[in-house]
Amino acid sequence: MLRTLLQAGVLCFVVVIAVMLCIVLWVVGVTTHRIYATILDVPSEQVALVLGASIRSNGALSLVLKERADAAIALYEAHKVSKILVSGDNSTLAYDEVYPVGKYLISRGVPVADVFLDYAGFDTYSSLYRAKTIFGVRSMIITSQRFHLPRALFIADVLGVSAVGLDASGPTDSYLLNALREIPATMKAVFDLLTHRTPQYLGPTFFVTGDGSTTWVGPKVETIYFINE
Repeated sequence: MLRTLLQAGVLCFVVVIAVMLCIVLWVVGVTTHRIYATILDVPSEQVALVLGASIRSNGALSLVLKERADAAIALYEAHKVSKILVSGDNSTLAYDEVYPVGKYLISRGVPVADVFLDYAGFDTYSSLYRAKTIFGVRSMIITSQRFHLPRALFIADVLGVSAVGLDASGPTDSYLLNALREIPATMKAVFDLLTHRTPQYLGPTFFVTGDGSTTWVGPKVETIYFINE
């Protein structure tokens, strides 16, 4: 009896893993044709979306985040986009993935009026949901690494945002390890989409057709963004 139960448990585990892998492969398959390797090939869109990633302990951008920011700068300089939206986690005063990217963009010559900061993009789903709902984005180029773009593009599709991706991967990025992490992340994204999850924080709108400097609010961020509506 015990052996039968163990076999059944192993079989169920294998089936679940197989289903998860099939879903991930399907997501990759339906989005890969919209992932571009070069600035030259990517079509022009309304805005470049820089998705959040970790910040170093000294406040500097991690390599992954810097690659995403540099890709957005390249798009802006090539006139492929007219605005840049930076979305990430700034849920506490001690941790901020957003403002350092904004300062980096400004230091590289992007006008503050063309840089929008979203401090409540706690995950990819929230970033894309808020891009559409809070910032009025209708088309975008997502700048991220190859392993991450399929999930981001799939979420955008289901949310009704026209999106393509620019591969910001660097030569030292570990694709295999990060691709494995995408399996549970993709499952979470599918669950969020199926349940129509509303991000915890919404707040007033800051349309990307306007002036990005209105989102550079500093200490007032909690009163502007972290509002339940």
